[in-house]
Amino acid sequence: MHVEPVTGLPEIRPGDDLAEQIADRASLEQGDVLTVASTVVSKAEGRMAHLEEFPVSSRAQEIADRVSERAGEDKDPRFAQAVLEESVELLIDDPFMLTETRFGHICVNAGIDRSNVADHDILLLPKRPTKSAERIRAGLKERGLEDVAVIVTDTCGRPFRHGQRGVALGWAGIPASRDWRGELDRDGRELGVTVEAVVDELAAAANLVTGEGADGVPATVVREWEFGTLEGSDELFRRVEDDLIRQALRQWVWNGGEN
Repeated sequence: MHVEPVTGLPEIRPGDDLAEQIADRASLEQGDVLTVASTVVSKAEGRMAHLEEFPVSSRAQEIADRVSERAGEDKDPRFAQAVLEESVELLIDDPFMLTETRFGHICVNAGIDRSNVADHDILLLPKRPTKSAERIRAGLKERGLEDVAVIVTDTCGRPFRHGQRGVALGWAGIPASRDWRGELDRDGRELGVTVEAVVDELAAAANLVTGEGADGVPATVVREWEFGTLEGSDELFRRVEDDLIRQALRQWVWNGGEN
């Protein structure tokens, strides 16, 4: 497998055609996987905002006051309000806001970024990252690239581990996972639970190449990689009824933060 950065992309602005910008600079081939950072997708979709656009509710003020007291520094309640408006569920609000976004991703602060937005205060995640991936894929098809999969990526922290890694927010032209259940291991034992999160693995591989910070690049081309013949699925985000961690967090909140 080869992962190559797409270099030379200009600063992306609202309304820019990402498929055109990338196709002009990447040597894409049929069967490739294109990964695109959510930051440039958000910029192309005009998801930059100023904090003054988020009038503060009593709930946002209460969260900001409590987190400020714990942190020993003032936290802007307008930022807390933005997080609330970008979320469908607030799993915990102290010592940080852990939320479910409107498209099912669970992350800190609804994935809102305060870096790389020179003319605005914050950058929101794409509203529907899978739709974003589908639009980019359709744009590539218009340029004769019928068989290029697209993954919209972000970086995200992980429970129980330090550091962040690349994850997939949306995808098109590729299943999210491949199902090994029913296959046999080398000793002939049947696999019962193994479902491989392929788009997350490709996003993590891409992040090794894109890097972080000012020198990072927003897109990569993954080549000479095969999904294989196993059954695929678009299931990636756990349903509430199957998510034991979320159920435990809800129970903890309902009990007032006590076991």
